[in-house]
Amino acid sequence: MEWACRVPIFRHPVILKQLGIAVGIPFGIVAIIIWLTSGKSIYLLYALGLIAALFLLTWLFILALYGGKYDVEFTLNSDGVRCRTGSKQARKNRIVNALTVGLGLFSGRLTTAGAGVLAQSRQDVFLKWARITKVKYRPGSQTILLRGGWTENVAIFCTEENYAAVEQMVRQQVMC
Repeated sequence: MEWACRVPIFRHPVILKQLGIAVGIPFGIVAIIIWLTSGKSIYLLYALGLIAALFLLTWLFILALYGGKYDVEFTLNSDGVRCRTGSKQARKNRIVNALTVGLGLFSGRLTTAGAGVLAQSRQDVFLKWARITKVKYRPGSQTILLRGGWTENVAIFCTEENYAAVEQMVRQQVMC
């Protein structure tokens, strides 16, 4: 079973939850620490303004580069699930990730370079059925969340037309 779909980044509940965890919590903690340690300093507003500006610029960058959509392709077969970034978007991602690695190395910021390497490594993910330990079915958003090991997670974004068939296949394969 194979299909491709375009998922709205800023409107899909699963993506919004993951963004909230990955971005919202750390920046929220930083904002709280800045607020608690700054007293009544005017610099509090500058710091919080910079965080807000970073969020705004990131949002604009994603809208401009990707149109606010995530192009993804899925293949389900007897071996497992393959989740791959759409080919056109994968080319853009390679450029952005290579720039991130290069600029990170050039500036001496190895964590930035590492983030670029990690981002590129998740462009094509394969998860064997035997490795799946947890499945969450979200028919309201036509999404199935698969969890394997610590770093093995796949969100299967379905269409309204194929959700039932994909859910049935996942149930059959995970039960085996």
